[in-house]
Amino acid sequence: MKPISELWVYLAAEPLLWLTTTLIAYVIADRISAFFNRAPLANPVLIAVAIVLVLLKLTGTAYPVYFTGAQFVHFLLGPATVALALPLYTHRKIVMRALIPIAGALLAGAITAMVSAVGIAKLLGVSGASLIALAPKSVTAAIAMGIARELGGDPSLTATLVIATGIIGAVLLTPLMRLIRVKDPRAIGFAAGTASHGIGTARAFQLGSLEGAFAGIALGLSGLLTALLVPLLFRVLSF
Repeated sequence: MKPISELWVYLAAEPLLWLTTTLIAYVIADRISAFFNRAPLANPVLIAVAIVLVLLKLTGTAYPVYFTGAQFVHFLLGPATVALALPLYTHRKIVMRALIPIAGALLAGAITAMVSAVGIAKLLGVSGASLIALAPKSVTAAIAMGIARELGGDPSLTATLVIATGIIGAVLLTPLMRLIRVKDPRAIGFAAGTASHGIGTARAFQLGSLEGAFAGIALGLSGLLTALLVPLLFRVLSF
């Protein structure tokens, strides 16, 4: 057992260990999702998070140690968001014909996501850094963590809330759209991107390229709008 223990101590100190673990966990999760025909509950991000959490618990690894190795994945959030411009360009003619509905849906979705989260939390007695961390929960982590940091919130809590929001949105997307009888791929995609950012956008791409393109638009625009509105919201709440 001693050689194995010494080997683990060596590997655990290497940053590439947890990056590799994260990538392998996602590959396994994606295979599981494909096996279940991309069912909503078989969300690859949800499964990958569960795998990594179990490994961290079993090995007694603290999150800061894990993040030191896996932070390259966090760095790629920015380039991945920019890369969503490609499907947007592919469907640019359809997008241009829907500019007015996009603007209306953007305002309604971004404001509702932000105000409802902060309002409910405030009624429940949440305040300070935790309240600030809640406000940008529906936008992509790269933007949400920046907003929280600038306003004095807890970026780590914001990241957790962002992931939870994204997974819940991705899981509920297709059942909810069927329940309320929404069939337009543009509406489905835009709803996914507005409410559940990158994880919802990934789910939208599984449904189709048009859904993915509109989810990508919503992801980018709602992030920008939220970054502008969150400081105004807390300025109003301070009065």
